[in-house]
Amino acid sequence: MAPWALSIAAPALAATAAVGQAAPDFSTVDTSGKTRKLSDYKGKLVVLEWTNPACPFVKKHYSGNMQALQKEITAKGVVWLSINSTESSSSEYLAPAKLAAWVGEKQAQPSAMLMDESGKIGQLYGARTTPHMYIVNPQGQLVYAGGIDSIPSARVDDIKTATNYVRQGLNEALGGKAISMSSTRPYGCSVKYKA
Repeated sequence: MAPWALSIAAPALAATAAVGQAAPDFSTVDTSGKTRKLSDYKGKLVVLEWTNPACPFVKKHYSGNMQALQKEITAKGVVWLSINSTESSSSEYLAPAKLAAWVGEKQAQPSAMLMDESGKIGQLYGARTTPHMYIVNPQGQLVYAGGIDSIPSARVDDIKTATNYVRQGLNEALGGKAISMSSTRPYGCSVKYKA
C-alpha cells in the first residue's frame, strides 16, 4: 500500500480513550516549545485533530475547509489542538519550525500545533488516520471520535456535499445538546508511528 493510500480505520488496540469516558490527559510541547496539557483546557470544548501535511486527505481539507472550520470554531471559544504523531525518522516528518511554517503557509488557525514524535498521545487516543478527529467536552469527557466528514476521499470537490461531523457535533455541543453522531469511521492516511 502506498504511504498515502486510503486507510479506513479499524478500532485501535491498547487505546484507552473511549467516547463517553474521561479523555486521557497528556502533556507535550507545541511547535514553539511551550508545554501544553489537555487538562489546562478543562472548562472548554476542545478539538483534537491528528494531522500530517504530506497526506493527500489532509491536503484535501487544508485546501480551505479545515482553516475555515478552525476560524469559525475558535471564534466561539473552542480550543483546537492539532497533533502530529509522525515519528522523526519518517520521510514525512516535519521538525517543529517546519511544521509551524506549514501552519503559517496554510493560514491554519489551531490554538496550538502539538508535537508527538513518540506517538504516545496518538496511541493513547487510538488515532489511526490523518485526519482523525476528537471532541472533548468542558467536563473533560470524550464526546466524539471519528472522521471529519461523511465522504472518505481525497477529492476537494467532495467537501461541499459531505456532512462535516465535527462542525455538526461542535454546534450541537455549543447549543447544549448531546452530539447525535458521537462516533464515526475515520479515514485518511495511516499515522506514521514509531516502530
